[in-house]
Amino acid sequence: MDSSAQDKNLPATAKRLKEARDEGQIAQSRDLGHLAVLGGGALILLALLPAAFEGLRTMLRAQLHFDHTALREPTQALQRMGEGLGQGLMVYLPLGVLTLALSLVVAVASGSWGFTTKPLMPNFGKLNPLSGIGRLFSKQQVVETVKLVFITAVVALVGWRFLASHLQDFASLVMQPLETGLSQLGQWMVSGVGLLLVVVAVVAAVDFPVQKFLHAQRLRMSHQEVKEEFKQAEGDPSLKGKRRAKARELAQRLSISAVPRADLVVMNPTHYAVAIRYDDASMSAPRVIAKGTDLLAMKIRDVAKASKVPVLQSPMLARALYANAEIDEEIPSALYTAVAQVLAYVYQLKAALRGEGAMPAEPQPQVPPELDPHFKKKPVSRESVE
Repeated sequence: MDSSAQDKNLPATAKRLKEARDEGQIAQSRDLGHLAVLGGGALILLALLPAAFEGLRTMLRAQLHFDHTALREPTQALQRMGEGLGQGLMVYLPLGVLTLALSLVVAVASGSWGFTTKPLMPNFGKLNPLSGIGRLFSKQQVVETVKLVFITAVVALVGWRFLASHLQDFASLVMQPLETGLSQLGQWMVSGVGLLLVVVAVVAAVDFPVQKFLHAQRLRMSHQEVKEEFKQAEGDPSLKGKRRAKARELAQRLSISAVPRADLVVMNPTHYAVAIRYDDASMSAPRVIAKGTDLLAMKIRDVAKASKVPVLQSPMLARALYANAEIDEEIPSALYTAVAQVLAYVYQLKAALRGEGAMPAEPQPQVPPELDPHFKKKPVSRESVE
């Protein structure tokens, strides 16, 4: 086989993409998830911070309040501890739930999700050190390494510049009142975290399409793989042909029961038989209601004679009808004239048998030669061309 046929230069098919998703192979950007958790968590924290601060202050005030009853009953310490834990959960639980919901929404919106347990199954092939070394030098690993080095350098640079520009302000915090110092510190933290999130957002915006591209590259298929998948989905063409032939033969056998309703049976004396029916009230053209070859053709002939259906010997027309018309379908328009001739003969024959006219002569249907499967074009001689 040509080696070029094995080059994986074709995009993955829908079936291959579904199999990869079922196996847990998804184009996933970790930086996009980090941005959703860190950025979304920071925004949710800012929104919940006033209520959370008030709740924590109320809880702390209640926990630091003691009286003589608490001293007499030490078991109240456990009760207060439980109450404090519940109040703390009511403060932190909304933050965790909302952050988790936001990360799930981002994963679903970006298509980086999948429900499968296959990645959790043990795979001893991953213990092979040779394959592990190969993964170290893969495109995916190179991209991840370059990305981590870039993020580390940028974050270090941004952090150093931020600290250097606020170093004197940090030192002056000890000279300010507590509430003012905490407010100023909070503003600096928001601005510093905001700068870091900008870096993560830029990296995620670049990393997401890169991961999509690398995922598509990993799933590319060769011509041979596409052919094999098509065979598995559609079936081997030779087997499909055999199945169609069996189905056609079965349909022809079952169609014998329709022969008594035919107006005419056209035969090649021993090999082909086609039963035709025409009703001008319900049909726009004559229909083939049964056909067969060899022994099946003899059976059609015998049933037609037993049902007093006229049988006409017309080899060329019988072959053309058998080859170009299917059961319960109209005859081809190219055979209208030939079929009309034989039907007119049948009607005249029935009228003559009733004593309403003279016996007609057997027709010679005009069948286009190209519709006859036994017709062969004569080769053009060189003399005639010259």
